[in-house]
Amino acid sequence: MFKANGIPEGVSCVVVGRGSTVGERLIADRRLLLISATGSTRMGRRIGEVVGARLGRTILELGGNNALIISDRADLTGALASAFFGAVGTAGQRCTSTRRLIIQESVYRGFLEKLAANYEKVRIGDPLDPRTLMGPLIDEAAVADYEKALQAIRQQGGRILYGGKVLEPLFGRRTFVLPTIVEIGSDAEIVQTETFAPILYVMKYRTFEEALAIHNSVPQGLSSGVFTDSMAEAEGFLSFRGSDCGIANVNVGTSGAEIGGAFGGEKETGGGRESGSDSWKAYMRRQTNTINWGGEIHLAQGVEFHS
Repeated sequence: MFKANGIPEGVSCVVVGRGSTVGERLIADRRLLLISATGSTRMGRRIGEVVGARLGRTILELGGNNALIISDRADLTGALASAFFGAVGTAGQRCTSTRRLIIQESVYRGFLEKLAANYEKVRIGDPLDPRTLMGPLIDEAAVADYEKALQAIRQQGGRILYGGKVLEPLFGRRTFVLPTIVEIGSDAEIVQTETFAPILYVMKYRTFEEALAIHNSVPQGLSSGVFTDSMAEAEGFLSFRGSDCGIANVNVGTSGAEIGGAFGGEKETGGGRESGSDSWKAYMRRQTNTINWGGEIHLAQGVEFHS
């Protein structure tokens, strides 16, 4: 493809490494003026430390702990579909997967009943089968993280409403789990972290101000959404008092992102933006040029020099 388009060899390269050896060499190399990385918050801290020490630049897309606020003034049919897909799609293995549902107390119980009913219909199996809705976790280490999270949930007072089980090995691999709904307090330690698995934490709120406080109480800030037909709630969510995430949606789920919009987060999610109309500027070296085609010499700040 590159030869056909007249692009010289080496413009785009793929280097496959094992462990952190290749990554450590890349981030320490002063010839690489910008490092763009996607991964864990722990990884981002290491990259920021090394690249920052040599005054390089970074674009970091790290952990997401994405929440949907479900208002009693919302179209609950649309909210249900978005919450369900955002939590179960790709088995919760997407940086924008829905991790938390913050539901107004008057619609809380009814909404959860319908959500659990949808979970019971999830077809789990071969991801190449078009009838499958949820495939496996990436490996057995991810299943171990899922099980550790379940243990922490029980220890921290959480209640499993649906799921919470590893399935008998399919295709000889212990990588299939049940999507899980957990009722738990917003201040639980496990809620503050991201488990890359289909675990959805649900909690209720009374006032919209309380919902915003719960929403912003985690250290990550990637994607967020509110379902409401209230203009005041929608505008409040998008205001400086509202979502502290890099992506904030109204009546749209957290999963995925608008392809033409800037993609990235705040807080421990990192910084910088991918995609969007101005994202290319982050990959460029800035340069200011002044050109004088005349014979007159112009000195800075109006200084005059007479020889």
